[in-house]
Amino acid sequence: MHLAMDVHYRDDNSACVAGILFREWDSEVEESTLVCQIEQVAEYEPGNFYKRELPCLQTLLATVTCPLQTIIIDGFVTLGATGRPGLGFHLYEQLTVKTPVIGVAKNKFVDTSDETRIYRGNSGNPLYITARGLPLETARQRIMSMHGDFRIPTLLRRVDQLCRAGG
Repeated sequence: MHLAMDVHYRDDNSACVAGILFREWDSEVEESTLVCQIEQVAEYEPGNFYKRELPCLQTLLATVTCPLQTIIIDGFVTLGATGRPGLGFHLYEQLTVKTPVIGVAKNKFVDTSDETRIYRGNSGNPLYITARGLPLETARQRIMSMHGDFRIPTLLRRVDQLCRAGG
């Protein structure tokens, strides 16, 4: 099973973290959804975004009862051309069972390598793919193969909508 996760932060410093479990990379519909409400999140710390989001993702992961083949996050696993540790890297390091983590980011981080770009659908705007626990090219191919005719794969759009709606 694959898990895609996303977090939506609210003005009152709470958050909703959502997850979608799916079997195949080209699945159009999820097998199940997971939602956790986080009452208090850490303040944003420039350069250390992972400190805010990582606890939210860990809370949701604690509710998963099936083995995972891959975890997909909204953001970067590694940062920039030098591959500095990003959110997904820190998540991978915290996992008891080392499950591959793929980061899918909508916006470029400073000096992000061109090899991380993929273009889906007719969009001229790339997605930026980074990974830990599997080769970058494999991660890129998997996100390219996800269902949907548009830039954002169907299930990644769905998990974004789910966390924004609060479950």
